[in-house]
Amino acid sequence: MKNENGFTLIEMMIVLMIISTLLLITIPNVTKNNSIVKKKGCDALVKLIEAQVQAYEIEKGAAPENLEALKSEGYIKTYTCPGGGVITMADGVVAGPEDSSESSGG
Repeated sequence: MKNENGFTLIEMMIVLMIISTLLLITIPNVTKNNSIVKKKGCDALVKLIEAQVQAYEIEKGAAPENLEALKSEGYIKTYTCPGGGVITMADGVVAGPEDSSESSGG
C-alpha cells in the first residue's frame, strides 16, 4: 500500500478562499486609514518645525525669515507633508496646508 501524503485540490481551494477573504477584509481598511496616517504625519511635522523655529530663535536671537532659512541652516530637512501639502510660516507662526477633504466631511 502506497502512502500518499499531500493536499487535495479541495483543500487547496479552501485555503485560497480563506486567504482571499482575509485580503478582501484588510485591503480596504488599510487604504481607508492611509489618509489618516498622512494627516497625522503632517501634524507631527508641523509640531517639529514649530520646535525648530524656537530652537533657531534661541540660538540666533531672532526668528527665521522663512522656512527655507531653517532648511539651509540644517534645522529641518523638508517642509513638505507626506501627502504633498506644503507647510508655511507667516509672522513666526507655522501652519499646515489646508485640507479640503476635512471641510467636505471626508
